Amino acid sequence: MSEQQPEIPDRDGVDHLDDSFDEFDQIVAQESDRDPDLAVIEAGSRTLRAQAGPPTGDPVPSRPQDPEVAKALQEVEQELGTRWGETKLEPSVSRIAALMDVLGEPQRAYPSIHITGTNGKTSTARMIEALLNAFELRTGRYTSPHVQSVTERISLDGAPIDAERFVETYHDVKPYVEMVDAAEEYRLSFFEVLTGMAYAAFADAPVDAAVVEVGMGGTWDATNVIDGTVAVITPISLDHTDRLGSTPGEIAQEKGGVIKQGATVILAQQPVDAAQVLLKKAVEVDATVAREGMEFGVVSREVAVGGQMLTLRGVGGEYDGIFLPLYGAHMAHNAAVALAAVEAFFGVGGEHARELDADTVRRAFASVTSPGRMEVVRRSPTVILDAAHNPAGARVTAEAVTEAFGFSRLIGVVAASEGKDVRGVLEAFEPIFAEVVVTENTSHRAMGADELAAVAVEVFGAERVQVEPRLDDALEAAVTLAEEEAEYGGAGVLVTGSVITVGEARLLFKRG
Repeated sequence: MSEQQPEIPDRDGVDHLDDSFDEFDQIVAQESDRDPDLAVIEAGSRTLRAQAGPPTGDPVPSRPQDPEVAKALQEVEQELGTRWGETKLEPSVSRIAALMDVLGEPQRAYPSIHITGTNGKTSTARMIEALLNAFELRTGRYTSPHVQSVTERISLDGAPIDAERFVETYHDVKPYVEMVDAAEEYRLSFFEVLTGMAYAAFADAPVDAAVVEVGMGGTWDATNVIDGTVAVITPISLDHTDRLGSTPGEIAQEKGGVIKQGATVILAQQPVDAAQVLLKKAVEVDATVAREGMEFGVVSREVAVGGQMLTLRGVGGEYDGIFLPLYGAHMAHNAAVALAAVEAFFGVGGEHARELDADTVRRAFASVTSPGRMEVVRRSPTVILDAAHNPAGARVTAEAVTEAFGFSRLIGVVAASEGKDVRGVLEAFEPIFAEVVVTENTSHRAMGADELAAVAVEVFGAERVQVEPRLDDALEAAVTLAEEEAEYGGAGVLVTGSVITVGEARLLFKRG
């Protein structure tokens, strides 16, 4: 079978209301470029029935302790590894649709919240999941990429499925995968098989709601065989420009493919050209829209120990006293988007104006974790992991670090993937890094340390750049540099550049 496959873009009517909403001046003032028309949320309510609760312990699973299970998981990973990787794409959902057909359309067994955007998708998905769990719904969450283990991608009730269940799910769907492989021009890809596994696992559970993050883009993404009753679009910026487009508006064309007929769209703050594209798409499919900065948003936020205190405006009312154990203004905006999405899912807004139970909302947000996103893994000196891998993500991370940690000296550890805008990432971090240690992770897609160093020297100057080809050596070097300031206090380390880098660093720190 041929392994040649064309590359494609990255996977991944507005109903007007009367002016019955209260003045929301503080938020609207920050969004003066937005269309002033308001939109109503009219999603169907859902029955709350299954008992679930927030997971405990490390949200990232370790390798299985049972050697037989560990071996079985490794064999599955090796089989999946023979398929097209996540960066090799073809503009069609025909293969995943064929798999869903032979599996009996498992993705139709539950309502879904579908999430796309450039940055913030996984954190927003985790917040939505926490809210739904707090309201006693059984949830399935599908996100990518993983930080440490492939099993993280498929979660039930807020926790990754265990390795044994992951292996069982793979073997359950494998015969059907092979049927589709034999019938299609190209075999199902790594991501397509995982997507099929997730949808099958959710139906088998069964779940009350699925929270699904696109892999890349929207229209041609393998996840886009669901009919999301709620479509969430996090901030769009430039990433995967070789596949999605060179402007936010072009990228929005692809990502807007998750907006389905009659759905509710929760729109985070967007560049004007992206917002115009997405609103036009909503009109075409008679979707309703709620926009951050108009119908919902962040009313206030204060830095707090271990996170931040928020007051959020939802489509149904205002929620104060929310503690979010995550850092940065971008996480507060993710929280506002997540809250609006869950309100929409429960039918809050418009003619059915009411609020969700505030105490339940507070409890849910207080339980949120987001591994590898502004995650502190060591103290003295403080080491933070953040998976920023594009300039927009790097800018919000730099702002969050500056706001939440009063570092007198910050050392960066950066390892990136080929094809990324590493110059833009490094330029975003240059004002806050005293020095940067450039390195590489173990991925076959990793940019070489010397290649990355050449760019870093142009951005930082040679005297501020250190090269350590091995990640463990880079981490040790950065900690040593930070410890040189220990007598004065206030030194720290930020490890960033890619999800893979963060995942490998997380394992190294966990092992001491």
